[in-house]
This record gives sequence, C-alpha cells and structure tokens, in this order.
Amino acid sequence: MKPDKLLVSLFMLVISITMPLSAQAFEIVIDKGIENALPIAVVSFAYSQADMPPVDVAGIIRQDLGRSGRFEAIDENGMPSKPTSFQQVNFADWRRIGMESLVIGSVNLQNNGTYDVSFRLIDIYRGAQITGYSITTRKEQLRYTAHQIADIIYEKLTGMRGAFATRIAYVTVDKSGDKRRHRLEIADADGYGSQVLLESPEPLMSPRWSADGRRIAYVSFEGKNSSIYIQDVYTGQRREVSKHTGINSAPAWSPDGKRLALTLSKDGNPEIYLLHIDNNLFQRVTNNPAIDTEPVWAPDGKSLYFTSDRGGSPQIYTTGIDGGNVERVTYEGKYNARASVSPDGTKLAMVRGGGGYRIAVKDMDTGNERILTDGQLDESPSFAPNGSMIIYATSTAGGGELAAVSVDGQVRQRLGVRRKAVQEPDWGPFQD
Repeated sequence: MKPDKLLVSLFMLVISITMPLSAQAFEIVIDKGIENALPIAVVSFAYSQADMPPVDVAGIIRQDLGRSGRFEAIDENGMPSKPTSFQQVNFADWRRIGMESLVIGSVNLQNNGTYDVSFRLIDIYRGAQITGYSITTRKEQLRYTAHQIADIIYEKLTGMRGAFATRIAYVTVDKSGDKRRHRLEIADADGYGSQVLLESPEPLMSPRWSADGRRIAYVSFEGKNSSIYIQDVYTGQRREVSKHTGINSAPAWSPDGKRLALTLSKDGNPEIYLLHIDNNLFQRVTNNPAIDTEPVWAPDGKSLYFTSDRGGSPQIYTTGIDGGNVERVTYEGKYNARASVSPDGTKLAMVRGGGGYRIAVKDMDTGNERILTDGQLDESPSFAPNGSMIIYATSTAGGGELAAVSVDGQVRQRLGVRRKAVQEPDWGPFQD
C-alpha cells in the first residue's frame, strides 16, 4: 500500500465510525459476564423522608457492580429483608438465598447543606463487616461518591482497584442536512454528567487525557487544516500547540505530562515527533520513508509504540524516545494499528484487520495474542486505568455504539447510544 493511501485509510477508519448517543447517559447492557459472578446485595440506603437525596446512591452502586460483569447484583424485589444497620441483618435469611456479600448504608443531610454518606460491606458467611466508611460530600457530588463506594467494594472483593469513579472523553457528531456539528465531550464512565468542552463545524479527533486528568489534547480542523490543541478540563482554557503545514495528528501524553508524542508531516513525510510543552520545542523521533503514525507511550516514559507500514503493511513497532532501537512488535495478521498500552505495560491492545476490524490484545510477557471482539468495524481501543477493561467504538446494524470488553474476553458490555454519532473514546485516569 502506498504511504499516502495508508495514512488516509488510518484516518478514515476513525472518521467513518459514527453512531447514535443518548443525550444524558449510555444505556449499558451486559452481553457477557464471567461464570459464577459474585452474588451481592446492595440495599437502598436509609434517609430522612424530609431530606430525600437527589440521587439513588445504592442504585448507582448496584449498577456499577453489575455492569462490571464480575458481580451478580440482585434486584431489591428478591431480597429477604432491607436492613439499614448491622444489627438488623438476619444472616440466616441471606445465606438461604446464596448471598455472599451485603451492602447497607445511609445518606444524611447535614445542617451546613452537605451530605454524610455511610456504608458497610458485610461478609454474609462470616457474619462480619469487611469494610465501612463515612464520606462527607456535596449534593452535586453524590453520584461521584456512589462511584467511589463502588470502587472500594470492588477492590475489597476482587483485589483490583475499581474504575467506576473515572471519566471518558469522546467525539460526537450531529448531522442536519449536509451540515455537521462536532463536539468534544467528557462524561462519567457510566455516561452520566456529560459536558461539551468544544463544539465545531469542522472535524475533531483523537482526544487524549493527561495523566493528571486535568487536560485533554486533541486534533481540530477548525482552521481548515489539522492542528493540535491542549484544553484545561476545568477552566476551558485552551491553546494551539502544533499547526504546521500538513498533518498534525495523534497526540499522546507522556506519563509525566511534560511532552506530547504526535505525528507531523512538516518535513515532508509523516513521522513521530515529541513536543516539549513548556518551551514548544519539537524533537524528531522516527526517520523512515514509510508512514509512522499513532504514537503511544510506554508507562515508564522511555519508549513509544507506533503504527508504521515500513514492513509493507500497517504493523506496530516500538522505539526509544531518541529514535533508537526500532523493533517490530506485531506479526500476526496483515493489519495491526492504533495501539493502546495497559497501565502496567504488560498488555498491548490494537485494531486487528482481516475479514473486518476487531480489537486484539497481546501479552507482552508471553507474546500470546487473542482477538477479544467479533464486530466488523471495531476501533479506537483504550484501557481503563486499572487495566481490567478496554473501551472501543464499534459499528452495528443499527448504526453503532461504544462498547467495552475485559482483557480476558470474559466480560462484554454495550454502551448503547441513541441520539448522535460518537467516536474515538479515551478512558481517563484515576481521579486521586
């Protein structure tokens, strides 16, 4: 494939995925969960009738654990009782229905307008509390607090840090006649609380979170040519950091947040560069007649993965940030692109071509690879910050949607969307 055609195909594969999205939140459907998922009951939290909280904290926790695919969160109608204190728990009743874990709690409005949210995670078979906390929060933070509690429960029962209290970024597109409106949006990991960071009649691409979760880098065509911007999520302030003639694309943050890896054609051929953000200096990394694009950082910040057709077809390579020691990483299949690295660096997700485009993952320690999805056009994989799930964009008969799959392929979710087109998801970092 000629270099210019490769670059166009890589870009158009991303642009072509458009799918309907709900105005408020994703409708998350578990297509596949692990066998013998852990049974858990989350009882509605107690509250004063005069001070009914604006959100159902227990319901959010129940939904978070259920959509992970690793828990079977029972409906309240199937509960033998609805205790709100440890003393009210009848352990025999819960054992009788095979329950292993129980969550109870309360939400209390304080005189200063804050809420005190308390919960207990209880081991039914031992008849003992596993953990419990009391969290002071504001009205507008109740949903986030519920996600935090779900994270605590998830970690206590699985040994892995939860990622419910994280966010995703994505691009949506509304079409009216021959006009399109592109929006860069962020939302909670369950799709709630969506915010529009930028709206443009021209394409927006490749949103990427910084490691501190405060900034997003992205590509905008608002000047009729691609440019790379950095935008502060909280203030909305943004600045253009790369507007060279030709291609400015695929920004990727370094782990320390001081540099961006990106693709530029300012010197003629698309190559990988580093941008030092503080002084706006560019450092060339690759130098090859082929097209080098889609850089991503290794977690240690010392090397990069990128897509190149230097071997005759799109494959993933790795190189030091000084451009040395270039090595090919993928050999299975004739098309491997759009790499995403797990937070611990042990796994590499990618788009695998051949009879369609699907998400594959490679274990970097063993070299084993497996295809995780079965769609015809699955694109833009991005790891959750705990490394357990991969979010991606997919095309369906009804138009398309976002989806997620566990790294072992055992859990699959569809994030159903209904109103506008959505593409290029990026899963944000932990919000410490």
